[in-house]
Amino acid sequence: MDTSRITILDSTLRDGAQGGGISFSVQDKLHIVQTLDELGVSYIEAGNPGSNPKDLEFFQAVQKLSLSHAQVAAFGSTRRKDISCAEDANLQSLLAADTETVVVFGKTWDFHVTDILHTSLKENLTMIRDTVRFLKDAGRTVIYDAEHFFDAYKANSDYAMQTLEAAADGGACVLCLCETNGGMLPLDVRNMTEAVVRRFGSTVQVGIHTHNDGGLAVANSLLAVEGGALHVQGTILGFGERTGNANLSTIIADLELKMQRRCLPDGKLAELAPLCRRVAEIANITLDAGMPYVGASAFAHKAGMHIDAVTKNPAAYEHVAPELVGNDRTFLMSEVAGRSTILEKIRRFDASVTKNSKIVGEIVNRIKKLEHDGYQFEGAEGSFELLVRKSIGKYQPFFQLHYYKTLGERPCLDEDLCSFAQLKIEVDGQLEVTAGEGDGPVHALDVALRKALERFYPSVSQIRLTDYKVRVLGSSSATASKVRVLIESTDGRDSWATVGVSADIVEASWLALVDSFEYKLIKDLERRYRSFL
Repeated sequence: MDTSRITILDSTLRDGAQGGGISFSVQDKLHIVQTLDELGVSYIEAGNPGSNPKDLEFFQAVQKLSLSHAQVAAFGSTRRKDISCAEDANLQSLLAADTETVVVFGKTWDFHVTDILHTSLKENLTMIRDTVRFLKDAGRTVIYDAEHFFDAYKANSDYAMQTLEAAADGGACVLCLCETNGGMLPLDVRNMTEAVVRRFGSTVQVGIHTHNDGGLAVANSLLAVEGGALHVQGTILGFGERTGNANLSTIIADLELKMQRRCLPDGKLAELAPLCRRVAEIANITLDAGMPYVGASAFAHKAGMHIDAVTKNPAAYEHVAPELVGNDRTFLMSEVAGRSTILEKIRRFDASVTKNSKIVGEIVNRIKKLEHDGYQFEGAEGSFELLVRKSIGKYQPFFQLHYYKTLGERPCLDEDLCSFAQLKIEVDGQLEVTAGEGDGPVHALDVALRKALERFYPSVSQIRLTDYKVRVLGSSSATASKVRVLIESTDGRDSWATVGVSADIVEASWLALVDSFEYKLIKDLERRYRSFL
């Protein structure tokens, strides 16, 4: 048995789908399978084919995908009490899913057996053994999930071990210990995992599956690996039922970078952050900026002293290099950031600039003026980058606005279309006049601008606005107050934020919207240029 590598099972499409606000279409699930396969996980637990028609449709569709690294696994329970495996509809659905690997869970805690299933401890052992053997005889590789293992072990360690023995006797290749309630402490998890490894580790892999109810899912998973577990389950972004599952993006990076345990194919760790952003986009969630390794703030520095130190030696305030996980170092603009922040950003476009260069002072003064007017660049890196480019002559507008106008209508003729926008732009001497309808003037402007630009720049169709925030500035002026609009956008690969300020909320939104589109177009242009080099 290879003890040098850790196999990763991602349950985003099964356990993750039980998280609040998460709902995957069949197409969403197929896209996530392709993304996780690209990352290089070992298994993708994709749902219960016996639970709903959508999952059954998915398992039919996923057979058409050509995967390079991952095996797709169907998920289900042991047979029901007092019937044979051949009569059990759930097991028949598992076979019908036609996956090489299946994951089945069974009861480990004697309390659950007697008080939830209302069966005998002996019958439960038979259910586990029969189910695994039935699936094994049908040609399936079986991963057995021991539900509530750690609570079960505390309550009755002898019976908990008997359930694992039943699964091993049936032919399971992995005995996965599930910390289902999410409340265990790491040392307890390690000690119990060690006990299981001592008894079964010479013949089967021992795995770990944790939940985050105590905020310890990652720690518990890593301590289980220290205890001998060779198989780790979780969800790539940590979402799942209640407070979520173990976050695999953190665990994978910790295993490879901190514990020197390989779990992805060579070179794949460097794709972790962008692939996580892709999953977040498909799931229609905003990736938590503070998420370790892959979040936008994971390598963000704000204090001037920190920034100055990092520019001299990143190890001063970074535990790993961001490029190892496919992320980027960022310097946040704020009242505590110094000239080093601006210098670092300028040097991305002009390496000859020094801390004492005149342009640095000019940009500092420009930022101070804009912040006095209500701008804030800390959360709007896209707009700040455009400001720097304009100041150093590394910017050329992609279009010129001739005019825009918006019109609202109440009551709405259609509940989703209450506003209308018209605009005229010019690109390289060519004029384009378009109109758009939307649920509010900003939405209508977005539709109209997108329609106008797509003729010249087809890639703008990839842009999706993920968040829109409005902050009233100087509220003592009442309805005459300025507003700051922050727009967060993504193209499924990168995410960025832009800002606009005005006493007119539509104009503030327009300024942020234009920056968002131009930022995307600049990045596309640079990528094309690099591909030619």
